Amino acid sequence: MPDNVDPMNPPEPLGKLQRSVTAMPPLAQMDQTRKPGQGSAVLQKIRSSQPRSSRIPDATFRVLIALTAVSVFVVVLLVVWELIDKSRLSLHQFGISFFYGHDWDPVNGNFGAMPFIYGTLVSSFLALLLSVPLSIGVAVYITEMCPIRLRAILSFLVELLAAIPSVIYGLWGIFVLAPLLREYVEPFLARTLGWTGFFTGPMYGLGMLAAGIIMAIMVVPVIASITREVMTAVPQNQREAVLALGATRWEMIRMGVLRNARIGIVGGIILGLGRALGETMAVTMVIGNRPEVAKSLFAPGYTMASVIANEFTEATGDLYLSALVEIGLALFIVTLIVNALARLLVWSITGGTPRASA
Repeated sequence: MPDNVDPMNPPEPLGKLQRSVTAMPPLAQMDQTRKPGQGSAVLQKIRSSQPRSSRIPDATFRVLIALTAVSVFVVVLLVVWELIDKSRLSLHQFGISFFYGHDWDPVNGNFGAMPFIYGTLVSSFLALLLSVPLSIGVAVYITEMCPIRLRAILSFLVELLAAIPSVIYGLWGIFVLAPLLREYVEPFLARTLGWTGFFTGPMYGLGMLAAGIIMAIMVVPVIASITREVMTAVPQNQREAVLALGATRWEMIRMGVLRNARIGIVGGIILGLGRALGETMAVTMVIGNRPEVAKSLFAPGYTMASVIANEFTEATGDLYLSALVEIGLALFIVTLIVNALARLLVWSITGGTPRASA
């Protein structure tokens, strides 16, 4: 537009003014100018220009991934088949009564797995009863209350417990824990809680209580580490929102952190229970190794993993060896049932709603 022309009264009508070069066409006009099927035609052109040989790596990758997924089921099926095949003689001899029989007499050929199943379940749940509050307390302190300079040190010390070999725990249990239980802890429990029936009888120091304490110490780093990671993943605005409503620090941790992290905490407890069910060496050294079902936690006991480790090399007869393999099958079944119940617990907590995808 010339300089001497009044911009408020242009000589040309407004409809005939020249449009700026940088003006963008409307979206509707852009949609109309786009040719139908142009995007799909471009994709077809790219696909047709690529040789078939370039699709071979993708197909190979899909096949390898599918094989890795199927291999998990194959390994489980092979383990089950091997356990059933090697315990066929015992299954034929005793049937289902093997799992609730109380006798274990290799000399006369009488075998029952109930003392070992009982010892495994009691010692494992006793370990969880002791370790879960301690693990959650450690995780809460490290995540919410510990000074920043000490968090890395405490986390390293907790995880260091998982690196100690189980035989070291067993030796510590024999030379340190058992005398303490025999001289101080068990007499106190007998005086105060003897009326329950769980703390009566001779006080050896070695028994179900010692095995539960040893396993609790070994399970603490597993549950504490997972709980700490889950609590760290809770968004900070959850904490700030609860505090903004006037909640105390404990209420913030209980409602803003623990409630949001409960699914991950239950998952950590499941992993800890799996560790306790399969523990062998440390438990064998402190549990007493006596196949009996006793109500008192002072009494010696036996676990399925311990009897397999102790007597597998001594099994001379075919029936004896088959009974030990069937105990391994019983351990597999117990682990499967416990994990199924844990999954049911997680499902009940989440209300059956699937986890949100990332």
